[in-house]
Amino acid sequence: MSVRVDGKKSDEVPQGPKWLSGLARIAKGPKPERVPAVVGTIGALIGLMDIAAGVIPRFRWSKVHALAEVLPGTVTQLAAAGSIIVGLLLLMLAHGLKRAKKRAWWAAVIVLPLGAAAQLIYRHSYIGTALSLLLFVYLLRHRQAFHALPDSRSRWKALANLIVMGGLSFALGWVIVGSHANQMIGDPPVLEQIEHVIWGLFGFEGSIRYTGGTDYVVGYSLGALGLLTVGTTAYLAFRPEYPAPLLTEQDEDRLRELLAKHGARDSLGHFALRRDKSVVFSPSGKAAVSYRVVSGVMLASGDPIGDVEAWPGAIEQFMELAKRHSWTPAVAGCSETGGEVWTRETGLDALEMGDEAIVEVADFSLTGRSMRNVRQMVKRIERNGYSTKVRRVGDLGPEELEAVQKAANAWRDTEDERGFSMALGRIGDPKDLDAIIATAHKDPEEGEDCPFGDLRAMQHYVPWGPDGSSLELMRRDRSADPGMNELLIVAFLQAAPELKIKRLSLNFAFFRSALERGGKLGAGPVVRIQRSVLVFLSRWFQIESLYKFNEKFRPRWEPRFVVFPNNRDLPRIGFAMMQAEGFLELPRLLRRRPAPPQELPDEESLSEQSEVTRAA
Repeated sequence: MSVRVDGKKSDEVPQGPKWLSGLARIAKGPKPERVPAVVGTIGALIGLMDIAAGVIPRFRWSKVHALAEVLPGTVTQLAAAGSIIVGLLLLMLAHGLKRAKKRAWWAAVIVLPLGAAAQLIYRHSYIGTALSLLLFVYLLRHRQAFHALPDSRSRWKALANLIVMGGLSFALGWVIVGSHANQMIGDPPVLEQIEHVIWGLFGFEGSIRYTGGTDYVVGYSLGALGLLTVGTTAYLAFRPEYPAPLLTEQDEDRLRELLAKHGARDSLGHFALRRDKSVVFSPSGKAAVSYRVVSGVMLASGDPIGDVEAWPGAIEQFMELAKRHSWTPAVAGCSETGGEVWTRETGLDALEMGDEAIVEVADFSLTGRSMRNVRQMVKRIERNGYSTKVRRVGDLGPEELEAVQKAANAWRDTEDERGFSMALGRIGDPKDLDAIIATAHKDPEEGEDCPFGDLRAMQHYVPWGPDGSSLELMRRDRSADPGMNELLIVAFLQAAPELKIKRLSLNFAFFRSALERGGKLGAGPVVRIQRSVLVFLSRWFQIESLYKFNEKFRPRWEPRFVVFPNNRDLPRIGFAMMQAEGFLELPRLLRRRPAPPQELPDEESLSEQSEVTRAA
C-alpha cells in the first residue's frame, strides 16, 4: 500500500505511536532468558518490603505491603518477627530464582498455591490470591528458563540439616518458652507450650501471652531459631555444584595433541595440563577450554587451546556448561586476541588486568647501562662461588631429579602449591620431560647445614610451543645469597640458543600500566591515586615487586585481560581468582568438599542442551 508522507508517495506504512509499541513490549513480557532475573528481582524487592514491614510498624499497614502477598510466606497476619523472617527467606529464594535454579522454581511452584489458599482462607484477600495464582501460572509457562542444576549431594545434606537443626531449634525454643514461665498469663499446659514453640519457629504468633513485653523477646528468639534452620537448609538446597577437577588421561592426551599443533600461540597453553583443572572441548575436538570451579565461578585461564577457528565451538560448550550449573563464567589472563573472541562470541565484557613480560632471546644482552644492576649482581654471585646448570628434565638422573623435587617442596613458603594461571603444580612428570630446569650450586662451607648438598636454588620452565618457554616456578634456599632468581634467569637466557629456545615468558605484572603511568612526570590525579592504592596493596601482594623484577630484563609487554559478565560480578570473580592462585584461603569450616570425580557431559549432550535452550 502506498501512502503520502510530506506530499510524497511512500510504500512504507507509518508506525503507530511510540507509547503503543512500548505497551506492546510490556504486554509481551520479558525475553525468556530474562525471566529468572526479573522474577528474582521482584522477589528481592518484596523481601525487602517484608523486612521493612517487620522493622517499621507503620509500614505494615501501608498499601505497598499488599504487593508482598504475591510470593510465599506472607499468607497470614504475621508478627513483626515473622515478617522479618519471611523477608529474609524471600531474599534467599529470589537469589535462587535469579540464578535460574530448578529447585528454587520447584519451591516457588509448590508454595505459591498454598499461599494463595491461605490468603483466601485467613485474609479473604482475593487480589493477593489472584496475583499468587498468576505468578504460579507465569512460572509454569516459563519453566524451561529455570534449568540450573544444584549440587547433587545438597538435597541429602539439606534434609539432614533440616532434621538436626530443626530438632535443636525446637529443643532450645522450648527452653526459652519455659524459662519465662513467671511472665506467662495463666498456666498453659505442655501441649500448648509445644504448639507455641512450633508456631514461633515459623514466625507466627502462638496462643501464649506474656506480661512486661516478654512476647517480643520470646517471639524474636523463636523466629531467629526458625530463620537459622530454614536459612541454612535453603543454602544447602540451592547452592551451586562444586565438582572435583577432572582431567582424565584421555583429556590430557587430547590437549597435548592440540598443544603440539597450536601451542606456540599462547604462553599459558601448557598450564592447561594442570591436573586440578577440568576441560571442555569443541564439538569438532579442534579446540578446548580448561577451567576450574571456585566459589561458584567457572574460571578459565589463558586463551582456548587449539585452532582459532574452532575456538567459538569450545567457548559455546563452556558457556552452556556454566549456564547449566548456574556458575558465573569468567576468564583470567587471556590475550587480546582471546579477549576479542570471548567478548564477540558471548557478549561478556573485558578488563585489562596487567601485562605479561616476554624476553626475546636474540635481543637479550647483559651489556649496556640499562642492564648494569643485573650484570653486577650476577658477577658478584659468581665470584662468591656459585655455578649454574640449565638442562632438560629428561637429562637429569633419577637421584638428582628427586633431590630437586624435595628441595622445591622444602623451600616452599606455604603448605599448598600456589598458582593457577601460570603454574603447572608438578616437576619431573614422565610426560613433561621436555621441560627445563635451571639450578644454582655452591659447595657448603665447613659446618654449614645444607640438606640438599650443593643445590641452592632452582627454576622450572615449561614448553611454549616448539621454540619458547614459560617460567613456572622459582625456589631458593633462604640461606643462599640474594639474587638467585636473577642469576638463574640470566643463565637460562644464555643457554637458550643451545636449547633452541627463542623466547621466554616471565611473569604477569598486574596493573603494570597504572604503576608505570602513575610514576611518570605529569601524571594526572586519577592515575596517581591508582598507583598509590597499588603500592599500598603491594605490602600484602606482589604487585609492584613483580613489575620491578620483570622490568630488570627489559622485556616487551603483552596485555592480558579478565573477561566477566558484568561489573557487579567483578568482586566475586576477583575473590575466586585469589583463591585459585592460592593468595586467599577460606577457614577450614567454610571450605567445601568437592564432589567425587565424575564424567562431565560430552559435547553431544551439551549441544543438545544448547538446542533445547534456544528452542525455549
